[in-house]
Amino acid sequence: MTPTALMHVLQFTDSTFPVGTFSFSNGLETAAYEHIVHDAPTLEAFTRAASEQAAYTDGVAALHALRAAEKGDYEALLDADYALEAAKMNAEARLMLARMGKKLAELGVKLFPDDKLIARWLDDIKASRTPGSYPVAQGLVFAAAGLSEEELFCSHQYGVINMILGAALRLVRVSHIDTQLILQRLTAESLTMFDAVKKMPLSQMQAFVPQMDVCASLHEKGKMRMFMN
Repeated sequence: MTPTALMHVLQFTDSTFPVGTFSFSNGLETAAYEHIVHDAPTLEAFTRAASEQAAYTDGVAALHALRAAEKGDYEALLDADYALEAAKMNAEARLMLARMGKKLAELGVKLFPDDKLIARWLDDIKASRTPGSYPVAQGLVFAAAGLSEEELFCSHQYGVINMILGAALRLVRVSHIDTQLILQRLTAESLTMFDAVKKMPLSQMQAFVPQMDVCASLHEKGKMRMFMN
């Protein structure tokens, strides 16, 4: 990895990167409310499940989007976007990806003003011609920055894990040390998934984690509103 690539990855994974990750808990708010997650071990198990689900759905779509962007294949980019939306069972997950995706696209046209694919994709999002999911936006932006598939996958997985652990500090009785230890273990585990994920076609995306979908459905109808999902 070149110093420039490293700086881009650090920028895109920074907690202050303005795409709205702080607004979402990825189902943790309901899991904490229902006492499914109540300490460090249960938090780690929940976050591991979310990380695995993200790797085999969002991660697959992100890699396909990166390849499409590198080839200038706009139709393949749209295919990844629609396939990912179809893989998300709950409405709040689709809302999260769409809001963060649009934010990243809006930022992407500023960071990479000469990239026509990002500009075209943002126009299609605004015109409701494509869902505009966050992993696809990541693929576009990482391609524009000249980053690799592995760098994209690692960044994506770090973001998913860190989002939940950041929310956990407000929802679960855990310390910063607990969350950092979990982050270190789960990011290392994510690296082992890359070889399988990079070979997967869009048709083989795997989204089956029923506990998280049940938590999401309860959040849609419940009164917990510290986070948007």
